[in-house]
Amino acid sequence: MKILAIDTSCDETAAAVTYDLKVISNIIWSQASQHADFGGVMPSLAQRLHKERIDWVINKALGQKHRSLKGIDAIAVTQGPGLAIALEVGITKAKELALKYKKPIIPINHIEAHLLSPLAQAFSKNKKKANIDFPALGLVVSGGNTQLIYIENVGKYKILAQTVDDALGEALDKGARMLGLGYPGGATLEKFAKSGNVNSYNLPLQLIEDREKNRFSYSGLKTAMYRLIEKEKPLNKKKIYNLAASFQNTAFDHIINVLKYQIENSTPSKHPKKMLLGGGVANNNLLRSKLRKCLKSYNISLLTPFSKKLCGDNAAMIGVSTYLKTCRETSINMGKIDRSPNLKI
Repeated sequence: MKILAIDTSCDETAAAVTYDLKVISNIIWSQASQHADFGGVMPSLAQRLHKERIDWVINKALGQKHRSLKGIDAIAVTQGPGLAIALEVGITKAKELALKYKKPIIPINHIEAHLLSPLAQAFSKNKKKANIDFPALGLVVSGGNTQLIYIENVGKYKILAQTVDDALGEALDKGARMLGLGYPGGATLEKFAKSGNVNSYNLPLQLIEDREKNRFSYSGLKTAMYRLIEKEKPLNKKKIYNLAASFQNTAFDHIINVLKYQIENSTPSKHPKKMLLGGGVANNNLLRSKLRKCLKSYNISLLTPFSKKLCGDNAAMIGVSTYLKTCRETSINMGKIDRSPNLKI
């Protein structure tokens, strides 16, 4: 099944062509530098930039050969969650192309696409189709979502834990901003943390109590970080390195503690053998290392996207998710679609 996929959920304008699980093209135009002066995404600016770039990314993804959508079986587009006026750009363009070329249009949940992104394959004629064994665990860690999910099968999910305030990616960005590292800050924070000592500062680690067992929370950590920075001023490079390392390490240890609790107390009797990791923070090497170490003791292997371009917002994961859903679901909504900024998995 060859799919043209479109994603305009936040501040990346993206289009891709996928063939079953294989990624033929994956074009992403990031707006991050345009939003940096505001310290975060400005919705009206994001919408305008999406409109300016949407045709370019689609044409780039299709290439000359498929510019008329010949050979494309369906058009997939992110329905939500995301910024409403940003989502509108992608949905409007998908409807326009579907009508013009008489192609079915399939709305996709952005979080579900992140969740399934590790199942995407690099395009290779010689690569065999992967066997996908469920159930599995899934962890989505991005700027907008932090969710630990039990995957019974594609389309059948149980939320084991999720954020009650900031998502992990948002917390890392705010930590970086407090240190004066700019926006977006997660990747820069990781870079600075590599030169720091994680044991330099004691930051509060959220305890796993009965009321905390199914939630991630970073409000307390952020407040403690702010007070620590104020106490340590004036900052120098060594202090920034150590503060970045301590903050990032504590944020990840909170993920590990909740994960351990859920594996030991909440996962169904059919023990999962794999865990899928998706979302922008999945790019972080320390997080991957901590997860692998934790999961190894439970005989669970960690699956990550084959390319770091598949971790952040992108359209290839939308196409792959579409293929998996059409294979496993008896009914796919191809009719009337509209933006759904608060869509849940």
